[in-house]
Amino acid sequence: MTDLFTAPPRSQADPSFPGPRSGRRAQRRRRRNKRGRAVIVLLVALVLVGGSGYAIWSNLDSLMGLTNPLESKDFPGPGGEQVDVEIPEGATGTVMGQELYKAGVVASVSAFTAAFEANPDSVSIRPGTHAMLEEMPARDAVALLVKNEMVDLQLTIPEGYTVDQIVERAVQVTGLPAEDFEAALKKPATFGLPKQADGDAEGWLYAGTYALKPDKDTAAGLLTQMVDRTEQALRKKDIPGGDWEDVLTKASLVEREGLHAEDKPKIARAIENRLEDGMILQIDAAVAYGAGKPGTELTKEDLRNEKNPYNTYEHTGLPPGPIASPGETSIDAVLHPTPGDWKYWITVNLDTGETKFSETYEQHLAYQQELRDWQAANG
Repeated sequence: MTDLFTAPPRSQADPSFPGPRSGRRAQRRRRRNKRGRAVIVLLVALVLVGGSGYAIWSNLDSLMGLTNPLESKDFPGPGGEQVDVEIPEGATGTVMGQELYKAGVVASVSAFTAAFEANPDSVSIRPGTHAMLEEMPARDAVALLVKNEMVDLQLTIPEGYTVDQIVERAVQVTGLPAEDFEAALKKPATFGLPKQADGDAEGWLYAGTYALKPDKDTAAGLLTQMVDRTEQALRKKDIPGGDWEDVLTKASLVEREGLHAEDKPKIARAIENRLEDGMILQIDAAVAYGAGKPGTELTKEDLRNEKNPYNTYEHTGLPPGPIASPGETSIDAVLHPTPGDWKYWITVNLDTGETKFSETYEQHLAYQQELRDWQAANG
């Protein structure tokens, strides 16, 4: 448990998502820049040699390896390494050709547009990221685009995220409308939320990575995957169905309170000890969840607010439900807490997350002072 104004900041940094594959494009730009400088040098040389330079100029493309996108040149195929190409919304055949040319997929824009116009199915090409091959014949490039085989999106949900944070991240990554998620969450049956959850998805959306097809997946479908993975994890651990909600609730408290994996089984034990003794839990993370604000912004009024059902300073027992999506480490901590008589815990170093546990309130007060000393020294 943590005390007012001393709760360690919970840093839920967004995971890194792969951006566009720009490595090869950057290499091509460097090669083109070098070739451009070489052209200038060669032009100067042609001027110096006069008319004899015409023969060289006529074969300049082959000598320099340059490609003019306006000339109808084509690659023989069959194609090389995979490259991902973003086809913009409302792109014409010419725009598609330009994007493919820049990515090294086709030899010229004109060859692509000719193939695009010759294929009656080209009108079905959808916007999005398509998996292509380098140096493809234009006709093959169009045929591959027509298949609309989009590159999978990777959506990663960090442990400890709330439903609101999960939806926000999903909207950012997938482009699915927030309204679709909101509508699905109001109808739990549409994504298979178990009855134990009592209509609230909090804690039931599994923290992990999902591979998605942006042209196929829906908000309800994504939520279904998340709930399914949570149920699979609970079943794999042989947790009775009637205990699922309580386990997730306790694990979510552990998730939000414990920074280090080795501390989580101790926090789980301290929570159990308090529950067994009928003590209030006094967990700031739960109060903050119910108040709809970060734990670092809690006030004394928040801690006294009896109307907040998640106020573990005013209400004994567990809060009404989970406060976030716990990771499996936190679930395991609840299932296998470390033996001990601890009833208190406090983070004494907000930089390292060092947490100390105590069995008595007197010892806890000493650790509180240790935290205050750290705060004074680190301003």
